[in-house]
Amino acid sequence: MAQHAPPARGSRLGRVAGANGSVPTVSGVALLLPGASRWSPGPVRPLGRALVRAGGARGLVAHTVLHGECSREEAADWAADEVVRLYGDVPVCLVGYDVGGRAALRAAGHPAVNAVLALAPSLPEAADEDSPEPVKQLAGRQVLIVHGTNDAHSDPESSFLLAARAKKANRSTCRFEVHSDGHGLREHQAEVVALAVDFVLGAVFSGRYSRPVTDALAAPPPLGLRMPLASGFGRSLRG
Repeated sequence: MAQHAPPARGSRLGRVAGANGSVPTVSGVALLLPGASRWSPGPVRPLGRALVRAGGARGLVAHTVLHGECSREEAADWAADEVVRLYGDVPVCLVGYDVGGRAALRAAGHPAVNAVLALAPSLPEAADEDSPEPVKQLAGRQVLIVHGTNDAHSDPESSFLLAARAKKANRSTCRFEVHSDGHGLREHQAEVVALAVDFVLGAVFSGRYSRPVTDALAAPPPLGLRMPLASGFGRSLRG
């Protein structure tokens, strides 16, 4: 594929993490789309490190998408083009938090993307029915949304309604609720990161997930869209 110029000045991929010396071939890419504020980074940074630790030996790399004078959605789309240019035909998972979560959902239609993980996505209010968020681009993708029930910044009901509409066109959609947690998902960050790693590795490499994710994907609405994230999720997987 021919090299693509960034959609606007300043958009670029952050330094690659993972798949160094011992792994000559990149087999999958996680594109990390941060939130709007550097003062409230959410779980994206620890998640990026955890993804590399868990999947680096299998060829997983992670890039943070740094957007310039364009929308995050445009930057995500450009970044997926860059992945194809740099690594060839490898599966891409868009991982976004806050407004980055919204961008990940919107940019899912890129042909290189096979999975989307949206953490506390910042979406229009649930009552805004005149211009609902699009969901057609999610068809054929593995989709996981994670939202804290006490999120005062981004209404969790909005992500539930989006997931409900997406589920009608794409059975491979699920959503987990982090009870009592807020927008930054700080109270249960370890569980959120463990859930995200399980989903990304399954989506990119094996198609297999932990039992809670498998059950959430298989369950009819609303059960699979209001799955509670159990305390100690990561420890239970290791046990």
